[in-house]
Amino acid sequence: MKLKIAYSPCPNDTFVFDAWAHGRVPGAPRLDVTFADIDVTNGWAESGTDTHDVLKVSYAVLPWILDEYALLPCGGALGRGCGPLVLTRDAGTGEDLSGKTVAVPSERSTAYLLFRLWAAEKVPGGVGDVVVMPFHEIMPAVRDGKVDAGLVIHEARFTYRNYGLHCLADMGEHWESTTGLPIPLGAIVARRSLGAETLELLAEAARASVRTAWDDPEASRPYVLEHAQEMDPKVADQHIGLYVNEFTADLGEHGYAAVRGLLTRAAAEGLVPPLGPDALRFP
Repeated sequence: MKLKIAYSPCPNDTFVFDAWAHGRVPGAPRLDVTFADIDVTNGWAESGTDTHDVLKVSYAVLPWILDEYALLPCGGALGRGCGPLVLTRDAGTGEDLSGKTVAVPSERSTAYLLFRLWAAEKVPGGVGDVVVMPFHEIMPAVRDGKVDAGLVIHEARFTYRNYGLHCLADMGEHWESTTGLPIPLGAIVARRSLGAETLELLAEAARASVRTAWDDPEASRPYVLEHAQEMDPKVADQHIGLYVNEFTADLGEHGYAAVRGLLTRAAAEGLVPPLGPDALRFP
């Protein structure tokens, strides 16, 4: 069996899937890997015409795709202290983004949901225009004054000061302080049409792959750095340390509570359709 899988070139994904992608997980299906940014994979999942069997997507897109895809209970990215940031040029902006233009990497991302939930509480006047732009363009756009603020993710937590920017607010900090739950970011989903037995096999392979990476981190290093887009190796290590954790091996009770909590709150704000009672059931 050879399955088509798409995930990002980010260090956390290449770290997690290295052993599986290179045949070091005994009994796991072989993988045909496509690299794509998560906004692209979100669109593929929603399109209904994608041919991949397994995708890395944002938790935010789940309400639109769970009829076709099952959420795997492992392999994804949840955590604490790892949420998206809102950045500005001016340290004195405060939290008032009323009427301001904010750049975001996607309107189908968990980062965007967390931002809208934060803004509903902290920006009573409402933000102005939301502009979608590629992730790598956001910090330069804020720096150059093309937008008033930018919502950033991933390694930008470690590099935004290089652009002379300031952190206006930490979306993850707000989420954790108001819910006590970890931050759900990226999910691994697989086609329900693969059947329960194959879905269980995929989950076990993902768990085995991340545990293999933990047992021998250096084995994954060439794969991680090959696809890290000229990222400093120290930043890549920080990235992995932040986004690969116990929830990657198993969502568990708190992980599932975080996913339900995010999507329930977002549905109450009219940002996503409501989830059915068994939507997250696996397999």
